[in-house]
Amino acid sequence: MSAPSLVADIGGTNARFALHSEGRFDCIEVLPCARHASLSQALSAYLDAAAGRGFAVDGIRHAAIAIANPVEEDRVSMTNHHWSFSISGLRDERALSTLLVVNDFAALAMSLPCLQPWQRERIGGGVELTGRPIGLVGPGTGLGVSGIIPAGNGWVALAGEGGHASFAPCTRDEFLILERLQDEYGHVSAERLLSGPGLEAIHRVLAGVSLAAPDITRQALDGSCAACLRTVETFCGILGSVAGNVALTLGATGGMYIGGGIVPRFGALFAQSAFRRRFEDKGRLSSYLARIPTWLVTEPYPALQGVAAMLSAHVATQQ
Repeated sequence: MSAPSLVADIGGTNARFALHSEGRFDCIEVLPCARHASLSQALSAYLDAAAGRGFAVDGIRHAAIAIANPVEEDRVSMTNHHWSFSISGLRDERALSTLLVVNDFAALAMSLPCLQPWQRERIGGGVELTGRPIGLVGPGTGLGVSGIIPAGNGWVALAGEGGHASFAPCTRDEFLILERLQDEYGHVSAERLLSGPGLEAIHRVLAGVSLAAPDITRQALDGSCAACLRTVETFCGILGSVAGNVALTLGATGGMYIGGGIVPRFGALFAQSAFRRRFEDKGRLSSYLARIPTWLVTEPYPALQGVAAMLSAHVATQQ
């Protein structure tokens, strides 16, 4: 592709855009979703700003969007935001030859084999095996779950909605949280706890007060609030159990990755938490989990890398 392609990673809170050409990303911008009435308007704002900075956006003919939602039909309506659009309609509106729309965590999963040492942090032990399935979970506005499996000389991403699987408590605190949230919501998914709103829900139950997720994290990190520290530690423990479940389900002996925007903010608290112990705590299969390495994704825009690779492969098959 001689002209740059447009790639985007759309979450429930932020929309990340970039221009991709010959393996390089330019003009990366993060736009708050709440400031734009639609994806089309956010896209226009990004392209106008890119053009103002001297980038040749008029020649764009290929684009790919990774979005926090199932992508099964032409109409995409976001679960954690109000944006809704037609893939074919947006493609025609933008005069694109190609518009690839994929699940955001499938795109993030496709980036995992390409991550460099400085783009990930090991949490705990385990031995990384090449050519084996790799798992992924990521708390953000919601909870993404995905993985990749080897296929020939490449990888195939799994696009699912595992974040909405039922939450299974393991401690007294977690049983209490489940009981309270069942009264409020009925079904309680893993996402109800492993997300920004989930961090707030955990704190509301355990501490009896409402506090915004950024404040919970800040006060846990600076040591000014024991209840906030308890909330973060509970969150990390639950994440460990869920990650272990995904690793067992996929047979992810190639490694288990933690993505999303929340956990990197925990800093050293995450490495010191019960995450790894809970990841391995699977009874007779504990020794199996102990051999699987766990990694925290520290690269800020990994899904852009993954969706760019998916677009390049897709365009190549059309030529």
